Amino acid sequence: MADEDAVTYEPVIALFATALFMGLAVSWAATGTLLSARMPEYFVAIAMCLLGLQKLKDVESFSTMFLNYDLLAQRQVRYGYVYPYAETIAGILMLAGALIWVAAPLALFIGTVGAVSVFKAVYIDKRELKCACVGGDSNVPLGFVSLTENLIMIGMGLWMLLSIYVF
Repeated sequence: MADEDAVTYEPVIALFATALFMGLAVSWAATGTLLSARMPEYFVAIAMCLLGLQKLKDVESFSTMFLNYDLLAQRQVRYGYVYPYAETIAGILMLAGALIWVAAPLALFIGTVGAVSVFKAVYIDKRELKCACVGGDSNVPLGFVSLTENLIMIGMGLWMLLSIYVF
């Protein structure tokens, strides 16, 4: 029997693998090819929806864990309760290609706050915390994976803003 308190990346790996295969499936359905130009967008949008859904399972537990490291949530506790909805809504809008002028700044904002918060907690303060990224009941360590998730969200927000104003 597995130790319930053991650190694991299994939930994150399962979520991102599922999001990748769903992104490939959506790409196939939308364009007739697995590796379309929009496939990375589908993947990130689906991953954001799945991550948001994990947080929405128990918003109270998520927000409590999130308060341990998120700088904005520490100043405005309500942000910890709003975050799961914001992440999910941004993912849905990105997937639909709708209201990008809402989805892009939202993804950019939550990704930036998250990246700064994780970087400070893990690399500056050297704290060993659990990540709230897959909900409040996980044993995923806060660190590189969490930072990467936020950086990808920032990249996606910037990509969408560029697509509105440049392309």
